[in-house]
Amino acid sequence: MPDALAGERLDKVLAKIFPEFSRNRMQGWIEEGRVLVDGALAKVRQPVPLGATITLVPDLLPEQLAFAPEAVPLHIVYEDDTLVVINKPAGMVVHPAAGNWSGTLLNGLLHRYGDAAAGLPRAGIVHRLDKETSGLMVVARTLEAQTDLVRQLQARTVKRRYVAFVWGNMRDEGTIDAPIGRDPRERTRMAVVQSASGKPARTHFKTIDRTTWHGQPVSAIHCDLETGRTHQIRVHCAHAGHPLLGDPVYGHVRGRRSVTPLPNGFARQALHAWRLGLIHPATGKDVHWRADVPEDLATLAAELGFGQDEDIEFDEDDDFAQAHEMGEGEADWDDEEYEDDEDEDNEA
Repeated sequence: MPDALAGERLDKVLAKIFPEFSRNRMQGWIEEGRVLVDGALAKVRQPVPLGATITLVPDLLPEQLAFAPEAVPLHIVYEDDTLVVINKPAGMVVHPAAGNWSGTLLNGLLHRYGDAAAGLPRAGIVHRLDKETSGLMVVARTLEAQTDLVRQLQARTVKRRYVAFVWGNMRDEGTIDAPIGRDPRERTRMAVVQSASGKPARTHFKTIDRTTWHGQPVSAIHCDLETGRTHQIRVHCAHAGHPLLGDPVYGHVRGRRSVTPLPNGFARQALHAWRLGLIHPATGKDVHWRADVPEDLATLAAELGFGQDEDIEFDEDDDFAQAHEMGEGEADWDDEEYEDDEDEDNEA
């Protein structure tokens, strides 16, 4: 403590030493026992003796702790000095936001990679998944790799394939080409928006199996993203009349489907990012990874009756390496994946 402050009240001394915190907050911390003077509990009004050592253990707000390292378990699929591929479980938030200030993927990256991750924008994250969507994500470990991966996303050369279970008999294959923007009636949701606020969005799909559940048709589909808009697959499938099973935001439909319970109380959108392909920023080679559907989705598939035909495997992907070329289009990828709201704005 500076000698010039000797003899002053403790709360006033703290307010001068730590101007970033209010005096009221300092008084609260003193009363909570978070301030020690020469190792002893202190009182708000006590004078601070000359040469005293003051120890402060602040109770920071959640948002002040948001970018702190945490030992969050990470399922590493692949890792080298340039990038890391992670299989994100359902329930994990990617980036801190209101209501989810800790326990996120970003916190885990800061813990695992330390200063290297802290020195990168968003700890190297270049795209995101919804909290309740599971599957593959790539994260950069260097600024050069992050710049290159963002460029690949802008050029639409990153291949992302998802497995989804939807209500209804989805067409065999096709493309949903419909702009997406904020729902003008409910700003926390996304929607197909035909006005200027809607951004181009394209989802290519292929149906690989069909079944029925309580008399209602259900389809298992592959979705390949050409663009990466917020909640894109969920919004597009709902717009096409085939909302994802279990989707709490876009899954409400009229008729019997809306009251049909799912097996074992399944309560998240049935969506998994299971294939990822890109050009390795360091080697220039075409690389791709696969993450099998997690146990909850595998159990759901079995309970629904998918895979009864021996010739059909809903997770078969022999065509992935030869996936269709994405349209060139304009480079309209942007940072919308990083707008924070209570439902984690992400691409799927």
